[in-house]
Amino acid sequence: MARKVMVRYKVKADRAEENAAYIQRVFEELAQTQPEGLRYACFRQNDGVSFVHIALIDTANNPLAETAAFKAFQAEIKDRCEELPVAVALEEVGSYRCFGS
Repeated sequence: MARKVMVRYKVKADRAEENAAYIQRVFEELAQTQPEGLRYACFRQNDGVSFVHIALIDTANNPLAETAAFKAFQAEIKDRCEELPVAVALEEVGSYRCFGS
């Protein structure tokens, strides 16, 4: 069974586009490397500075954490944040076509 994790945080207004650019580079690397055992999405809330990441991980190790772009994204995340990242494990109650195989 996949581990499901949600991470939410808020960046400083003047760092929001920089944060989004880091995230875009993560998705570019994932598109190139196509790691197995990972489903991943990121959303920006309407306020423009709040971000939510959702990862479904089907492997013992998190393939996302092993990518160079994700390491770069995490390197200075604390400096970019107004509210630090909070990670929570999710237990699926139900879904409809949300996390297809």
